[in-house]
Amino acid sequence: MKTVALGNLSKMSHRLASPVTYNMVLGSEEIPLNEFIGQTLQLTFTGEIHCCHCGRKTKKSFNQGYCFPCMKKLAQCDSCIMSPEKCHFSAGTCREPEWGRANCMITHYVYLANSSGLKVGITRHTQVPTRWIDQGAIQALPVFAVSSRRLSGLVEVLFRDLITDRTNWRAMLKGQVEAVDMLAARDSLLVELNDRLALLMREEQEDFTVITNADVVHIQYPVATYPSKITSLNAEKQPVIEGQLQGIKGQYLILDTGCINIRKYTAYEASLAI
Repeated sequence: MKTVALGNLSKMSHRLASPVTYNMVLGSEEIPLNEFIGQTLQLTFTGEIHCCHCGRKTKKSFNQGYCFPCMKKLAQCDSCIMSPEKCHFSAGTCREPEWGRANCMITHYVYLANSSGLKVGITRHTQVPTRWIDQGAIQALPVFAVSSRRLSGLVEVLFRDLITDRTNWRAMLKGQVEAVDMLAARDSLLVELNDRLALLMREEQEDFTVITNADVVHIQYPVATYPSKITSLNAEKQPVIEGQLQGIKGQYLILDTGCINIRKYTAYEASLAI
């Protein structure tokens, strides 16, 4: 085997195609992965972690790649990122107001996706279809365009009373997800939530648009063989991860020895050998 790159991991980059094309990102290097499906690869973790924001060496990664000081001070690590309906920008307490204006006070989509079954989610308009691919969705459909992250979170809360906002990653990786009639599901949910959505629209003084002309996005992944049993590989316990690459889905490498979530190890230093 030959080492092809050494650096700090970032989440895999990808491009929507049939199937999705993936690159492993190590430092400034991007290594195309699709062509190596069926071959043996080796990821070796050196034990070093460098904050993905400031570059500081840290013993532990927080929020997928940040050191503790950055996790405590950056707006992108605040609790409202995970619970956008709790956005406190208007209260004047945003950790970084300029970052908030650039990333949260912009158009967001509320969408339906099918990754391990029907789910609801939100994303910045700039993250379509990236967000869907990262979640391993095989189908996705934008339903609302709203003017802020907070408003997208409030809409998502209404949908969460009827459908989940989570992905069962084990079911997603087994590749046994059945297709859903996404348009029918959207229409049914809109009817059921009509009164509550109307009330929200009256209460909020922000732009809120139902997307009625969107097509369902269908996503195929480069997977030769789906695992019948999911074994999670942990780089903290097993610093050398090796196996035949059988496929890539979401942010997971599917090896014949198990599956590893690359995004989980953002900022970890590693080498890739093929």
